[in-house]
Order: sequence, then structure tokens, then C-alpha cells
Amino acid sequence: WILNLKRAAMCLTMCLCYSSASEDLGCRRGDFSRKHYGSVELLISSDADGAIQRAGRFRVENGSSDETLDYTPGTWRRTDVHLENPEYHTRWFFKYFLGKVHQNYVGTDAEKNPFYLSVVLSDQNNQRVPQYRAILWRKTVSSPSVAMNMDRFEKGPREILNPEIQKDLLVLEEQEGSVNFKFGVLYAKDGQLTDDEMFSNETGSENFDKFLNLLGDAITLQGWAGYRGGLDTKNDTTGIKSIYTVYQGHELMFHVSTMLPYSKENKQQVERKRHIGNDIVTIVFQEGDDASSSFKPSMIRSHFTHIFALVRYNSQNDSYRLKIFSEESVPLFGPPLPSPPVFTDHQEFRDFLLVKLINGEKATLETPTFAQKRQRTLDMLIRSLYQDLMPDLHKNMLNRRSFSDVLPESPKSARKKEEARQAEFVRIGQALKLKTIVRGDAPTSLVTTGLCRKEPWESQSFCSTFPYEIVCADSWGQSLLVATDAAGALPPVQVFDKTMVVKQMHVLEPQDLLITRADKGKDARLYVFRLSTLKRGLEERQLVRSKCDSRENKLEKTKGCHLYSINTHHGSELRIVAAIRNKLLLITRKHPRFEGFSAIGTGADSPVEEFQYIREICLCDPPVVMALVDGPTGENDNMICVAYKHQFDLINESTGDAYRLHHVDANRVNFVAAIDVYEDGEAGLLLCYNYICYYKKVCPFNGSTPMIQSNTSDFHFSWNQMPNAIVCAFPYILAFTTDSIEIRLVVNGNLVYTAVVPELQLSASRSDIYFVSSAPVSSASNCSSRDTSSQSSPQTPTGYEMPVFPSPLGDGEAACKHIFKIPLCNLVGRSIERPLKSPLVNKVLTAPAPAMVPPTPLISATHSLSLSRMEIKEIASRTRKELLGKLKNC
Repeated sequence: WILNLKRAAMCLTMCLCYSSASEDLGCRRGDFSRKHYGSVELLISSDADGAIQRAGRFRVENGSSDETLDYTPGTWRRTDVHLENPEYHTRWFFKYFLGKVHQNYVGTDAEKNPFYLSVVLSDQNNQRVPQYRAILWRKTVSSPSVAMNMDRFEKGPREILNPEIQKDLLVLEEQEGSVNFKFGVLYAKDGQLTDDEMFSNETGSENFDKFLNLLGDAITLQGWAGYRGGLDTKNDTTGIKSIYTVYQGHELMFHVSTMLPYSKENKQQVERKRHIGNDIVTIVFQEGDDASSSFKPSMIRSHFTHIFALVRYNSQNDSYRLKIFSEESVPLFGPPLPSPPVFTDHQEFRDFLLVKLINGEKATLETPTFAQKRQRTLDMLIRSLYQDLMPDLHKNMLNRRSFSDVLPESPKSARKKEEARQAEFVRIGQALKLKTIVRGDAPTSLVTTGLCRKEPWESQSFCSTFPYEIVCADSWGQSLLVATDAAGALPPVQVFDKTMVVKQMHVLEPQDLLITRADKGKDARLYVFRLSTLKRGLEERQLVRSKCDSRENKLEKTKGCHLYSINTHHGSELRIVAAIRNKLLLITRKHPRFEGFSAIGTGADSPVEEFQYIREICLCDPPVVMALVDGPTGENDNMICVAYKHQFDLINESTGDAYRLHHVDANRVNFVAAIDVYEDGEAGLLLCYNYICYYKKVCPFNGSTPMIQSNTSDFHFSWNQMPNAIVCAFPYILAFTTDSIEIRLVVNGNLVYTAVVPELQLSASRSDIYFVSSAPVSSASNCSSRDTSSQSSPQTPTGYEMPVFPSPLGDGEAACKHIFKIPLCNLVGRSIERPLKSPLVNKVLTAPAPAMVPPTPLISATHSLSLSRMEIKEIASRTRKELLGKLKNC
């Protein structure tokens, strides 16, 4: 919905995010979701007579593994607790536009539907690079993102100079969703099975009061000036007190059943049901243990409540147990419950519960029921506003400026008049903002303070000054091997001279291999080197190899190669596929045994003889993207995913047969990546193109033929900006654009963070993630705190937003690149199991090879050694054993 735009840009790209970030996820219970969320069962609602209700079915998330599968409790645990989809229901107009000088425009699209455009010049993140923020107001469209060339609308959109338009746009924004939330809290005694019984509890227990104190503070409603959540703050008609808190910039008001008015004459307690029954999310605090009574959503007669959070307190070990019931149409939302879903740390339970409730309500707003209501209401508001503006638009049209007229500075003759108009515009906007704050309907993140914690995606400075353009790179121990396209001062350690024009590379330390694609056009070839030989040359003779020195290292049949790919999970056999125009050349290298590895590593300098050519496969067009997919057995069922024209195809390595995997329905296609992922021994692919990331399951195999068809496990989501590269590090998936890193969850595609990074370029991601930017990370990104209850939300732009990238360029300063590193262990180390590994990966590395000794740093590193995927798996295994041991002791 909101996008940073450079001042010089004349083509604005607006992302319209009314629809869900992920589609068809409400019922998806396979692949990632099953292992990430544990047992996700479907419950059928029924009345007292056993008749199935028409209100729909509920699924239950209980934190336990599915008993029908080969999982055991404790083999996974929750990842970090994050608010999801922060961009969708945040008051951007209130934060960045209202009370500031900005422009508003009105126009109609090709279908004669009215739209509004708001543009403000922003200096967010102190970048010293002027940027425009833009909001496009229009009814829901089928595509979640739309590119509009403003030159086509130069005669269409006209500026609205009346400052009162800010009031109307504020109403439009409030319709799209608030940053504040109201949740129901229903107290249920042991054995109560109907809502009439639960709502008739006049008071709660000591344990219930303890739980309310954990949720928030008791506030007096009369005269309350903050967010009131529909409660009466003047005449005490909805009770005297309530529970309220502020969490990560969001105001939360709880409708507590025992605090709402009680009537002895009214058994149904209509006043209590009027509030709690109209809450999207309700907490049910039930006394007793699991065996005494079993809560079901059908006990509560409400067609509005879509999520129930069942909380039970165990006084014996002072712990809380949590279970989540969600209506079937609600998309999956995090964080996933730990296994078992028992919390002994009360502060951790509070953080988890509040984030779960907020994420649940946001997810519910994307269901068809709520989305259609919002769309109809928004469409009516926009059309009504347009009709009110029509008389003014037809008068004095010559004095109404078009969009392009406002981009340059105003002429001097009109400056005073324009300054007076802007002053009045700002005055009215600030008055509206103040009135909204006093009314309690404004986001509080602008005034809340707190310290930010370290997030798993937090970057570290790796090299502060690197004066080259990086073509490609890969990590080598603690170092980064970098290929540049410019000659100049020598880098820290030079490996090849300028005659080796490297365009693509892979450093495979366990195999003691460096694979590169060098030169261009018809002269391009694949080269293979031993890392130990390169390291020895650097240590002993400081040898800088040239193209001539590397003649023995080239794979002859790869002449003219414009692209190559290797299998990510080469546990038993390294496979390489080289694309030479529309021909695929399959090459393999048997993985040597450890007892013979030392002999091989100290043998011939060139490992070329160890590679063998398997076959050639002809395609109809040259591929743009390729990925190798391991089959479940590795015998005649390995596949190659290729992207060209408007499609992704799957090629059988053994037979060369091609199968249509996915057709791209778009006029122009920008292929980004095809990422192989695995779950339960079955292969799948993340197909990334344009704004879309599409998950396609390609297993099970029927002999050598993949079963490619629509599956309930298939899903897709959309990025806010078009990525240039994608990195998958479960449970996260990261998109690298030209000026931002967008981080989402693989499980449901929900956004958790967006970092603004000017002039961003991803350099390496096979182990740790390295990226280049024109600006250094601010010191604000290094702050941390254990206090997560009062911290500023990482999605809420405040003074503590992380990371901040101020522009390093000033008068007389030279352009310089800064290299940053995101350790992979930070991203995946918080998840016990990574369900993205191939079934062919060896379980344990029993003997390290001599070549595994870290090489001399090629670029000075100041941080800890990068962990390989095997090491990460071993750490995860040890952590799992420790966790199981603690659970047994409990």
C-alpha cells in the first residue's frame, strides 16, 4: 500500500494490498503448515441435539504433533514471536501525511472508477535522499500489486487544493483497518458447557484475576481518553472498569465478561454478549483441567467471532496452557504454538498470546466475509466522496494542477500564495490529528518509547569500504570470495587477475571445490578448482592465477555456457547442469569417501578428471532460471526446473522428458528464482516471478514421472515490491529489491518486516547472506533489550526503527560500497527442524578433510565463523535433545 519513491522517479509503482498476502491458506494442512503448526484438526460445529451448524467448521491448533505421522512432541518449537502483515492495517496516512505538506489528487481509471492519490515528500530513515511516499485509494482489484505509469494519467488526476480533503481521506483509512484492537475475555467455571452459563458468571476466581493482571492494567472507563474499543466512557453503561494495555504501538482494550454489566433478571446477559459476541477474537479462560471439560466453539452462539483462544491455568506448576480455535476460512497465522503449548514464563506467555490475538484478527479481516464488506463500504465511500467533489472539479479546472506540475519547485511568483495555502493545509491536518488522538482512535506508536530487541534478520557490518562493483560472490570460511568487474587498487587478497571474468561461482568447502563460470558469450566456460590448491598458492607464493593458468581447470564441453546450476543438497553426488543456449548439459561428480578425501585433495591440482558428462537435453528456448530437484531415491527421478518464455517446466534428468509445471499469465515476465524445498521426503518448488512467489508440490513420483497437478498444498503470495533475488531460510523467506529487504514467513507468506536499504544488491546467500549497500547501518540497529512488552514494534517506524540506512554521500565524498552479513544460524537456528532439506543429505559428517581449514581471509571479517547447513543441523539436534531432557524433568 505504501512505497518509498526516489525523487527523480517519474513512474510510480503503487502496491494495492487489500487482499490477503496468501491465498487458499485457510484449509491448507500439509507440508510446511503441519510441521510448523503441529496438529491442525478440523472440528465440526454442532448444536445440543447433534445437528451440524451452518456457521462453519473450526480448526484447532493445539501445539501437538499429528499422531498419524512419524513426529514426536518436542522435535520442533516456535520461532520468534512477530507481528504479521504490519503493512496491511497500519494508519500510514495518519502517520506520514496528516499534518504535513502533501498533495492529493483525484481521477478515474479506464473503467471510470474513481481513485485518489496522496503523495508526500519524505525523509524517513534519515537517508538524505529525498523520497516520495504514495498511497493509492481505490476499490479492491484482482491483482495485489499494480504498476501505473503516471504519464498515461497526466490529464486525468488533478490536485485537490481544498484542505478539508484530509478529513475524508482519514475516514477512508479508518475504514481499511485500525491499528488498535478490542478482544473479548470470557470467564468459564469448571463444568460450564453453554454460553448462558459462562456469561452469567458475576465474578471471576483468583486465578482469573491473576490472568487479567497479566493481560493489562485495570482502568476507569469514565473520562478515559485513550482507545475505548466501543465502551462507554461517559455514563458507565458498559461497566466501571476494564482492562487496557499498549503493546508494540497498538492499543488493546479487553471486553471482560465479569466487568461488563450483570443482570440477574436476564439469563442470556445480552449486554455482555453485545460486546463479546461482536468481537472477532475472544479469550476463553476456563477453570479446571483438560479432563474435566472440553471447550468447543459451538458452545458460543456467535456468527461474528472467528477465533477463540482457550486458556487454562495450572496452579501446581504455575503455568498456562493455550489452545487456538480458528474458523475454517481464516488463513493460517502465527506464531505457531510450542510443543507442548505450556508456558511457565508468564511474560513470555503474555507476549505470545497478544501477538497471536493481533495476528489472528488481521488474518480474519482477509476472509471473504470481512473482505467483501470492507470492499463494498470502501467503494461506496470513494464514490460518495467523488460525487461531492464533482462540482468543484468542473469549476476553475485551469487552476487545478496535474500530478507532473507539482514535482518541480513552484515558481517564485506563486511561492507566497503557495506557502500560505500550505500553512493552512498543515494547520487543518494537525488539528485533525490532534482530534483523532484525543478521541482515542489514533495509533500510539508515534509517542510510545522503548528499546528494540535484536531480530534474527539483523545485519552485521562485514566490510565498511569496498570500492568495487560486485558481480558475484560466495562465502569461504570466515571470508567472502568476490568477483568484481573493475580494475583498480588491489583488494585485500587477490585470487584471480582481470583476465578471469567471473560471472557466477559456488564455493563447496566439503567437496574442496570452487566452481565458476568465467568470460562471456561464446568464450564462456565452467572452471573447477580445488580450494586447497588455491589456498596453498595464496599462503606460499601469493599466486594470482590468470586465465592462462586455469586452462587445465576448464570443463571443455561447457563452451558457450550462459548459466549453470548445482544441486543444493549434494549429500551423495554433486550434479551440475550447464545451459548452452537452448541445450542443457548434465555433469556429475561422485562424492569421494572421507578415507580417500585426503589423497584426492593432495593429488592433481585440477579436479576436472573427477567430473563426467551424463547427457544433453534440448529445450525449445534458452532457460533464464534453473534449479535442480532431488528425487526421493536419486535413481532416475532427479529433475531440473527451468524457466523460459511464460512458463516453468520440469525436466527428467534421466529421460529428458519435459512436463509443464506452471504457466505465467502475464504479458511481461521477470523470472527471479526457482528454489527447491523438501518436506516429509517429498520435493516442492518455490517459483518466483514478477511480484509472485508460488509454491508447487512436484511429488510424489510415479516411477520416473512427477505428478504435476493442482494440489491443496499449492499456494502463492505477493511481494509489495518486485524482487531481484529471493533467499529461503526457513521459517523465513527474504526478497531483495533495489532498495529494501522484505521478510515473510514461508508457512503463510505473511510479512513480518521490511528494511529500507538504499542501492541494495544481494551478493551471496548459499550459507550466510551477504548484501551490498551504498549506506552503512546506523548504530540504532545494534540496540537490544529483553523487555519485549514495551518495545517499539519493528514494523512501526519510530526513532528506534531497525535497521536504519543513512546515506553516506555528502559534498566531496566518494562513492563506496558497504558489505553486510546476516548469519544464517540467526535465521534458522531458532527453529529446531528445517523442513527444507533433501532426503538425500547425509546425516552426519564423521571426518573433516584437511581442505576444510579456513582459508586466509579474502575480505577481513570481524564476526563469528559462518556455519554450514550440516553444522546447523547438528546444533539443532543437540538443542532438541536438551529440550526433551528439560521437558522430562518438568
